[in-house]
Amino acid sequence: MLPNLTNLVSLEEVIFSDNHFSGKIPSGYVDLPSLRVLELQENYLNGQIPPFDQPSLESFNLSYNQLVGPIPQTHVIQSFPVSSFEYNTDLCGKPLDKLCPESPSPAPSPMPEVRKNKRLKVWIIALIASSSALFLFLIIIALFLFCKRRASEEETIRREDSKDSAGYVFGAWAKKMVSQSFSEDSERLGRLEFSNKKFPVFDLDDLLRASAEVLGRGKLGITYKASLENGALVAVKRLSCMNELSKKEFLQQMQLLGRMKHENLVEIVSFYYSEEQKLIIYEFMSDGTLFELLHEGRGIGRMALDWSTRLSIIKDIAKGVAFLHECLPYQKVPHANLKSTNVLIQQDSQGSYSNSKLTDYGFFPLLTSKKNHGEKLAISRSTEFVKGNKKLTQKTDVYCFGIIMLEIITGKIPGQVTSAVEIEGGSDLSNWVRTVVNNDWSTDILDLEILAEKEGHDAMLNLTELALECTDVTPQNRPNMSQVLRRIQEIELNQKRQ
Repeated sequence: MLPNLTNLVSLEEVIFSDNHFSGKIPSGYVDLPSLRVLELQENYLNGQIPPFDQPSLESFNLSYNQLVGPIPQTHVIQSFPVSSFEYNTDLCGKPLDKLCPESPSPAPSPMPEVRKNKRLKVWIIALIASSSALFLFLIIIALFLFCKRRASEEETIRREDSKDSAGYVFGAWAKKMVSQSFSEDSERLGRLEFSNKKFPVFDLDDLLRASAEVLGRGKLGITYKASLENGALVAVKRLSCMNELSKKEFLQQMQLLGRMKHENLVEIVSFYYSEEQKLIIYEFMSDGTLFELLHEGRGIGRMALDWSTRLSIIKDIAKGVAFLHECLPYQKVPHANLKSTNVLIQQDSQGSYSNSKLTDYGFFPLLTSKKNHGEKLAISRSTEFVKGNKKLTQKTDVYCFGIIMLEIITGKIPGQVTSAVEIEGGSDLSNWVRTVVNNDWSTDILDLEILAEKEGHDAMLNLTELALECTDVTPQNRPNMSQVLRRIQEIELNQKRQ
């Protein structure tokens, strides 16, 4: 639920984007007189939009939610573009190009018939009354049957649409595309490009007919689990911020990424380009993300994530990043979106950890020509990005990797740690760890789930030291990924010898 901000009359900015909030937008937000910025995009908010009309409001974004009903026709709200409201499937009205359904006009009440002839016999009056009652009864029966049939149809549609667990229906876009495919030139629609020849081939119509379920909503777009009619499962990412991208730029980068095969990279199976839609189809991995493994279900009854598993995950991530840096040496930041939600976990048949794979890699070359789009990627946490340094390098990936290492070791979520001493730029997590370590409280940084594994403390603290080198505020002082991987392997080997 969004927090109650009542009586905060001096509050100017409310930024709760991409935070998994649900529920309705509190009506009290309308009464914040100094509000300049309201950004609630990429959550799970529902209900109707309150009638915001503060003249001070300069930035307003409610996209990627589950809001419903008409957009309020206030002067302030109507001044914002379509992008402030898009990807709410049940919103209607301006500025969206979607009319709101008109409420049916109430049927006129039947006026009692005035009889001028007062000499009608009683039996005629009774006959008329009986006929009217029978006619009314037949109308009621007909209306009942019609409503029952309509409700049944709506329930069927609702069940089909509910396959999308987050309420945004992949099928809605699919139906539009399928209808176009029968009326437009297929060359205009484009076709799926396959980078994995071993994967069972399917066409665009197969993909559009697939049932879909939302796996996640990120700053680059929405990811779906798609179940094809042939039984195959794939992950489909719909990119939402690349409409200005040329077909040549997109296809060249996707073909390059599609050729890269490594045990620690999620494989790109296929991709699709049109002016309105850009899709990337990945192999489907069903066991969740590193973020979920580390942070979900904390408390009594949780199965603790032991140190040996955490060390294996760190090494697998390092191997994936090092491979990207080796294969894409000419790209500034080969991954660029390295964070725990983009590390997918594989488990074996017994439910034990098996492998980690990186996803969402290689998007930076597609975004660098677009103003401020780098803020959508994990590299925005790096000190060089925060300071406005546009000369990003592979050392920026190294920084992001260092943050993941600290997240695994401390069990804390980056962005939710309050540092006792602020260091210019940089992540609050690295600042906090650096402060604790400098005050000789070394083991205080360790996640409580691994604190009792004393035989691993040396490895934990050695990796913490390496992570702090990776997150040094000066990029030139950071090691490269091949050096990082080699040191991790040495630390793992020393631990096994103990």
